[in-house]
Amino acid sequence: MQTSSPKNIALFLAFALTALVLIFLVFIQKIYANQILWLESIALLLVVFFGSYFLVYKSVKRYIYDRVKLIYKSLLRQKGTSEFVETNLDKVGDDVEILATQRQKEIDDLKLMESFRREFLGNVSHELKTPIFNIQGYIHTLLDGALHDETVNEQYLSRTSKSVDRMINIVEDLEMISKIESDRLDLEFTDWDIVSMTQDVLDQVEMKAKKRSVSLKFEKEYPSIKVNGDRDKIMQVMINLIVNSIKYGRAGGSTEVRFYEMGENILIEVSDDGIGISEDNLPRLFERFYRVDKSRSREQGGTGLGLAIVKHIIEAHKQSINVRSTEGVGTTFSFTLRKV
Repeated sequence: MQTSSPKNIALFLAFALTALVLIFLVFIQKIYANQILWLESIALLLVVFFGSYFLVYKSVKRYIYDRVKLIYKSLLRQKGTSEFVETNLDKVGDDVEILATQRQKEIDDLKLMESFRREFLGNVSHELKTPIFNIQGYIHTLLDGALHDETVNEQYLSRTSKSVDRMINIVEDLEMISKIESDRLDLEFTDWDIVSMTQDVLDQVEMKAKKRSVSLKFEKEYPSIKVNGDRDKIMQVMINLIVNSIKYGRAGGSTEVRFYEMGENILIEVSDDGIGISEDNLPRLFERFYRVDKSRSREQGGTGLGLAIVKHIIEAHKQSINVRSTEGVGTTFSFTLRKV
């Protein structure tokens, strides 16, 4: 119980008043040399103690209640608060402290979200600014006379087309993230073979892998493994993870796909033997537009939204995705899907 509670204040004042009355009785006895009537004195002291205790307690409680009621009701924002304060005044301090902690957490979360918002807007403007300025430069050059120069006009138009494609990819990825975050992404859950689908992905990206002499393989020969999920969206996840392993892995290295049974789920791993990712970068790897090596990432292409989309798709399946990495050894992305 807190020392400043109404009960403690009333108890302290009751003891103080009772002590004053006792001192007064002793003083009277010494002055008038009268013998103290102990029974009457004890009865008087008890009346003073209990009377002052209840009087002070009720007065302090009413005084505090009248001033706390409106504030407390505003803090709780719910009906029936007045009765709660009147009958549970001793708990008000604890409740206000809890509310203050919750409000401080909300403020901290809002500050963090505001920081992410500013960083996100800065990243979006930067990602869009690069292709826009490229397009502007190429068009101005063509308008200034290069349009009729057959040695450069087709080259500049081709570069302009690539910049437009990059902007379209960024907008489409942003639209997909928006749909996922607002629960507007339609998932078509069906049963299908994850091993067969992964082989399709490896076949699709084979040419990219050959350009960097990266070998694509399964850890071992797997039988058919049926899972439940949106096949097209999970294929998008696999393409993103495998292409990333090719782009940012070691030239002449390898990318390996593994499957493990985990009760009702299947764990899928995509592992490379590249340069790895530092521990400082791992926690932010799935953030929108976050790049470990910004200059190298832009050289390799991409929107910077791939892993954010991957995470959202897996979470939309009520599953989880993780990453582990050691610098100089390689990186492994792993996620789960429900097994059929």
